[in-house]
Amino acid sequence: MGRRDQSWAQNKNLGHFIALVFYIAVGYFFYLAAANMNYVWKWNSIPKYFLYEETKNIEASIDGKLVLKEGKYFLEGTDTTVEIKDLDSSFSLEYKVGDEVYQFDTLASKSETKVGPVLQGLWVTLKISFFAAILTFIIGIIVALMKLSSYQFLKDIATVYITLVRGTPLLVQIFLFYFIVANIFELDRFIAGVLALGIFFGAYMAEVLRGAIQSIDKGQFEAASSLGISKTQAMRYIILPQAFKRALPTLVGEMIALVKDSSLVSVIAITDLTKVGKEIVANTFSPFETWIVVALVYLSITSLLSLIGHRLEKRMALKGGMS
Repeated sequence: MGRRDQSWAQNKNLGHFIALVFYIAVGYFFYLAAANMNYVWKWNSIPKYFLYEETKNIEASIDGKLVLKEGKYFLEGTDTTVEIKDLDSSFSLEYKVGDEVYQFDTLASKSETKVGPVLQGLWVTLKISFFAAILTFIIGIIVALMKLSSYQFLKDIATVYITLVRGTPLLVQIFLFYFIVANIFELDRFIAGVLALGIFFGAYMAEVLRGAIQSIDKGQFEAASSLGISKTQAMRYIILPQAFKRALPTLVGEMIALVKDSSLVSVIAITDLTKVGKEIVANTFSPFETWIVVALVYLSITSLLSLIGHRLEKRMALKGGMS
């Protein structure tokens, strides 16, 4: 279709402009709605959620004179001399050697940059998502091969597992793992959360991989067999690589869902990003700013995963397509 045959609605640049105007209008609508709320916004506190300055002070324990002996600082009182512990070169002295100080005066101080609660929660979310993703792939591959196995008992085990896991909510499974499995085997709540996420998404991953494997032409198995390649080798070196390529968009989608659903582990007191958000709201009474920030952090993670997935798709397409 030539450019002259295109309608105005199909024009790419015009389409971008219309979409931009639409989102500006939506944003302005929410801005007006927020302006009419009886709510005091506290955006100035947001940077402290990520990084903040902590001041550490050393106070005088007695009245006396500040003295320096053999590289160590002391307070020399009328009856006793006390060493000032933990005072090193990183501190800034508020008094000079020889000055008189009084008990509870601040002798020295220093400022340290500390990691805020949002970054701490983000680290926990990334860790639990990473380990759960590894477990998801392992379970998914094993169960998919069991479902395709010629042994009926393996098919039955895989079918029941997939039916049970996909038929019950993730939140319920997290509770079951934490209150039953974790107590029986004395597992840490972090491990319980990883297992719950990995087993839940492993069932979905198994079905994705099973469908991708079955989409590969059966003639490739026959060709591999004619060349003296065993079924195991054919599956490992020929079928599975192609199945992963075909299933890549869905696999990326499952990983994005895993990251988002990892927020549910906050119900078993794992201090992930969502639980940190709840704690910040409880302490600051700033629900809107806090949850907007938390949502944007999750969005940045999932957007990065989407970008990686698109890059992998393009690279595979350049190497000969997705099949």
